[in-house]
Amino acid sequence: MTQACEVCGKAPAMGNSVTHRGKAKYLGGVGTKITGISRRQFRPNLQNVHVTTPNGTHKTIRVCTQCIRSGAVTKTVRRAPFRLPAGETAKAKS
Repeated sequence: MTQACEVCGKAPAMGNSVTHRGKAKYLGGVGTKITGISRRQFRPNLQNVHVTTPNGTHKTIRVCTQCIRSGAVTKTVRRAPFRLPAGETAKAKS
């Protein structure tokens, strides 16, 4: 199972983990110093989501949370939402 979003292709990215010591000047210290830099990996927040494909089938895919929030995927409707009967809406308003 790859660590990449199946919609946008977002994958792990490399970066640095920077370690500091000291107290910041604006907090009353003499400033911070960098004591070490080591490599680290930034991983996307992937979720397994049940999705409705454009041809109408249902499928489970690994999608990053930004694609879910932006509406790039359509989640499967497991149960139809509750609806009032047609005559009940007029009674509820008055």
